[in-house]
Amino acid sequence: MTTNSISFPGQPAPATWLSDFDKYLIGEGTHERAYEKLGAHLVSFEGKAGIVFAVWAPNAREVSIIGDFNDWDGKCHPMHSSDSGIWSLFIPGLKEYTVYKYRLITQQGEQFDKSDPYGFAMELRPATGSVAVNLDSYQWGDGQWLNERAQRQSLDSPISIYEVHLASWQRQPDEKYGSRYLTYRELAETLIPYVLKMGYTHIELLPIAEHPFDGSWGYQVLGFFAPTSRFGTPQDFMYFVDQCHQHNIGVIVDWVPAHFPKDGAGLNYFDGTHLYAHEDPRQGEHQDWGTMIFNYGRNEVRSFLISNALFWIDKYHIDGLRVDAVASMLYLDYSRKEGEWLPNEHGGRENLAAISFLRKTNEVVHGLFPGVLTIAEESTSWPMVSRPTWSGGLGFSLKWNMGWMHDTLSYMCHDSIHRRFHHNEITFGMLYAFHENFILPISHDEVVHGKGSLVNKMPGDDWQKFANLRAYLGFMWSYPGKKLLFMGCDFGQWQEWNHDKGLEWQALEAENHQGVQRFVQDLNQVYKNEPTLHENDYDWTGFSWINANDSDNSVFSFIRRAKNTGDQLVVVCNLTPVVREKYRIGTPQGGEWRELINSDLAIYWGSGISSGVTASQSEPSHGCEHTLELTLPPLSVLILKPA
Repeated sequence: MTTNSISFPGQPAPATWLSDFDKYLIGEGTHERAYEKLGAHLVSFEGKAGIVFAVWAPNAREVSIIGDFNDWDGKCHPMHSSDSGIWSLFIPGLKEYTVYKYRLITQQGEQFDKSDPYGFAMELRPATGSVAVNLDSYQWGDGQWLNERAQRQSLDSPISIYEVHLASWQRQPDEKYGSRYLTYRELAETLIPYVLKMGYTHIELLPIAEHPFDGSWGYQVLGFFAPTSRFGTPQDFMYFVDQCHQHNIGVIVDWVPAHFPKDGAGLNYFDGTHLYAHEDPRQGEHQDWGTMIFNYGRNEVRSFLISNALFWIDKYHIDGLRVDAVASMLYLDYSRKEGEWLPNEHGGRENLAAISFLRKTNEVVHGLFPGVLTIAEESTSWPMVSRPTWSGGLGFSLKWNMGWMHDTLSYMCHDSIHRRFHHNEITFGMLYAFHENFILPISHDEVVHGKGSLVNKMPGDDWQKFANLRAYLGFMWSYPGKKLLFMGCDFGQWQEWNHDKGLEWQALEAENHQGVQRFVQDLNQVYKNEPTLHENDYDWTGFSWINANDSDNSVFSFIRRAKNTGDQLVVVCNLTPVVREKYRIGTPQGGEWRELINSDLAIYWGSGISSGVTASQSEPSHGCEHTLELTLPPLSVLILKPA
């Protein structure tokens, strides 16, 4: 035993710390707060302050705790095992910020040094040690937000999400490295004012849990319970979330229960067995991603993941979990050829254990934290993703509308002269628009890997590219469904997203980029101020076509209706660079109509064509009793309101 370890003699953890009932619930897969018992916790027993450690490693022959306090010597602090497969030890004298790992000896004599699966903090990459921290020391000031959260995040509320990758939103000049990340506290002082200026209601963060590989963008998680140390401490991240809430901004995080990386310090082959995954590669490995698939049928793994979902809501006051890669969880043959997967017990391709896990997670989250959103990134036609579990659904609050995104982006990428032949790519989405509670996502995946930036997808010269972009965003904001837009798209960044660089903020020196940014600001304000555009997103009564069939002119017109007041707005999209004078559409009521939004205004770098206030005529048209005769600007969206 080293000199250091003599100062910190270990002793068995009291039975009261990890009770038989805790062990039973973990083994049953129903312990909803396993993070309160497993991992490293700063405690006092019989007047002695220290750290109690607990880790699940049922197939290990020996487990010990290593760190600077014992010169990383695995012989100094052996842990005590139980019949539940959980090893534990209390070490008096250890203090907050102690760095540690578990050393595991397998039944075959192999040795692994592992990070704590339940560790609350980690060292800065490339180091992979876990760090003992106290998560209860921060004094929150967001009580009012939490009390109002269920109302603010209801399905009839405006939800406009700014998707952000914190490492590349903005960089700070640095003498040593050229540029560095902003810290959580610096982001609170810069990102929050930007979101407020732009009028978004929520920030969605690409995975914030600790990950060693920058190029994974956070989607290959090593520390599921540890906010990444790239930007500061857990308390710093709490401060960021707290400040968001105090400024009435919700925080959604990407949650990744679909897979985990093969990193040596992580969950893979944890105790000498495939403890968290399946041993059979036909079940246990994502070949496309080089990652491992969780064994959702193993109870202790379910406790780990369900506890992890609740952990971010409980300890960090997170308002929503966007669940990544749900399709890969639902299908046993996801991205696999014949013979590379195993059918379920009924011979089907559905992953029954994953379905059960997702339903249980949603039930627990919604039961314990009413008003918190769960959002599925699910790219197939799996039915009832956002319907309650009691009716046969998966229980998510919302689902990303990937079909709408693919179809409408495909349409916008066509040269305007050819759009008449692709008219259905805009109208098709209405066939299923109310089957789910949809979010319309223009996410990071659409502006990376050679796909180009959003503005560069648009056809035509620079003027037409920016006019197309504004028209597309105007169509998106007026279409049923909540909104999500990736950073940089809201000012027309030219280059596609690069996770190693900050956004092209210098582009805002040009009027065309300023115009897009101001347009998104105005869209968000109108969207929030007009119940017609947000409170009836998920019912046919909130939408009807005026004319969905004018493919020759590539013009679409429709009505949006409020749920309770009967208020109505008219939306007209002219998706060609042609000014259309005396264009007639039916209107649901008579009187004068004024432009609430016109994407072609000069302040947005448009051509400045406007109908202003227009009086309707008492002539039937498009099934309506009244008619408006408009001048449609080129490549534009108009949102009209009774004057």
